[in-house]
Amino acid sequence: YVVVGDRGVSTGNGFLEAGVYRYDVRRHALVLVKRGDVRDALARAALDQEWVRNAPVDIVICAVYERTTRIYGERGYRYVYIEVGHAGQNIYLMATALRLGTVAVGAFYDERVAEIIGARRGEHPLYIMPVGVPAWFPTTTFEDIHELYTGLGGSGGG
Repeated sequence: YVVVGDRGVSTGNGFLEAGVYRYDVRRHALVLVKRGDVRDALARAALDQEWVRNAPVDIVICAVYERTTRIYGERGYRYVYIEVGHAGQNIYLMATALRLGTVAVGAFYDERVAEIIGARRGEHPLYIMPVGVPAWFPTTTFEDIHELYTGLGGSGGG
């Protein structure tokens, strides 16, 4: 699910309407499932973590355990968590490439988040990842990496 605030996502000729969107895999599209800015409610459900409230977009990654456990049994839970970690890693990488910031949030009330986003029966929220323009963006140079490497005992040779 994607929780979008007012003026949260540019469409090129305006902004996506504030609300909650669900990814429709068949249409490869985001579908509006709930109108209105729910970021404040989502932040409250996430123990009042301000970055959830302040980010223009919050990605809520959900799992349907039954899809995996019916094939792999109990081991399916492990696979679900591995895949959610991979999805989170890809969000981190894409955000960094776009000079945006994100953070993985796992501290929240599951049932409340599911209710806020209008999750379907059997969908369980596992991650909230706020995405937005960071207050500052770290810069790392080759020299910084070289200094770190040699400081850790690296040879420093080419």
